[in-house]
Amino acid sequence: MRIRIGIDVGSTHTDSVAIDERNEVIHAVKARTTADVTSGIVESLRKLISEGDINADDVTAVMFGTTHILNAIVQRRGLGKVGALRIGAPATKAIDPMLDWPGDLREAVGGLKAIVEGGHEYSGEEISPLNEDEVRKAAEVFRDSGVEAVAISSVFSIVNPEHELRAAEIVREVIPGIPIVMSHQISSMGLLERENATILNAASIKVMRKAIRSLRESLSSLGLEEVPMFFAQNDGTTAKANYIEKYPIFTVVAPISNSIRGAHVLTGIKDAIVVDTGGTTSNIGVLTQGYPREALEVEIGGVRTNIRSPDIVAIGLAGGSIVRVSGDDVKVGPVSVGYRLIEEGIAWGGDVLTATDVALAKGVMKIDDERCVPQRVKERVPAEVIEKAYAKMVEMLEEAIDKVKTSPEPATVILVGGGSLMWPRELKGAKEVIRPKYAQSANALGAATALVGGVVEKAFSYDHITRGEAIKQASEEAVRKAMDAGAAPGTIQVTEVEEIALPYLPGNAVKIRVKA
Repeated sequence: MRIRIGIDVGSTHTDSVAIDERNEVIHAVKARTTADVTSGIVESLRKLISEGDINADDVTAVMFGTTHILNAIVQRRGLGKVGALRIGAPATKAIDPMLDWPGDLREAVGGLKAIVEGGHEYSGEEISPLNEDEVRKAAEVFRDSGVEAVAISSVFSIVNPEHELRAAEIVREVIPGIPIVMSHQISSMGLLERENATILNAASIKVMRKAIRSLRESLSSLGLEEVPMFFAQNDGTTAKANYIEKYPIFTVVAPISNSIRGAHVLTGIKDAIVVDTGGTTSNIGVLTQGYPREALEVEIGGVRTNIRSPDIVAIGLAGGSIVRVSGDDVKVGPVSVGYRLIEEGIAWGGDVLTATDVALAKGVMKIDDERCVPQRVKERVPAEVIEKAYAKMVEMLEEAIDKVKTSPEPATVILVGGGSLMWPRELKGAKEVIRPKYAQSANALGAATALVGGVVEKAFSYDHITRGEAIKQASEEAVRKAMDAGAAPGTIQVTEVEEIALPYLPGNAVKIRVKA
């Protein structure tokens, strides 16, 4: 039997699932998420292998959906010192790199920057030649300052990356062996957002390298040292560890995509609204053709970026959300007891009224835990408070669902996540509400079943290239990206081609997006 293991790290629980060749679930488990993340993963894996009676020799891949990078950026912890090199003087000197970043995050990544002459027009023609002497001087300053990675961004490098590539060569000559990230490898149009993502990626390489080493050691301790490691990406695809080591920013919000993708795997439904309820938040996203609908931009740690990421509405309402009563007013969330629910929730003998307590007392959910006694809630909390609190919870969810809709028509809603049990079977604006089997493990299942993929977004001018040649170029690059991420060459297909006209630019300018 060929077995794949998917692991997804949430704020309160780490989920693991083992699946066979037919994507059928063999076994699924939950373990507490730990502060260092890795030990929680090891515990979850050990539990899965033991309880599922899994032979390590049958495991062909382990797929991770991890919050390592998001935690590092949000907490400003463990990030590497970065030298940010922008190619675009004098046109781009009005706004420095990292200018609008939170001060503590800018300090955490070193705040070193330089702007040199060069860059291209949207047509691919040079604005001005690359000033190689300035690049070399900047690299020498970075070297002497002890930077651990270099982020290079150039104007319209997604059209013509020539200046970024040459600048990278010069930096390698000055600082041999240093990790270098170029913005055309990271995201799409929008210099500042692309530059931000590139700098964050460079700062995160140190964190991801350490995490991968730790995870490899963990797999070795469980007899899985020869098993390939993959990491879920923000867009619902996956990539090999050596690829993610270079581009860790592609994993920053992957756990959310895993749940949306897992909802598709569990139900077979390609187009729906997905509600993923955990212990701290509920994330509401949209399935489009079996993959998460993508956002135009995403804020990470207070920094605007345009990396590929799921388009979601997140609300502070989940299983651990604290319910506060003041007179006739009832407030639910956003503060949560999180993983302390089984210690502080009233149903477990604690003193904090939570959303889970409300759902238990209401009778809409049951928990298979002898320590959980719903009667405790009924004895301590008046019935009218329970009714009012539950009505408030449902109203908050329905409003969030309405926000992700693109039309007023009722939509299919799929409930997943550990807290999905607390929702009713009917919701306003939903034509049907589905809670599939293994809904609590949808995140890990999404990681386990993700396919290796590559996405390319490039700008072209049809005055300088034919439409067919532009699509061919973008498609070939997307296929190369998929191969770099670990896809087998003979199995890659171009699945999506999107063409968007760019207004206010002459020369029939377009952006072409290709997914392979």
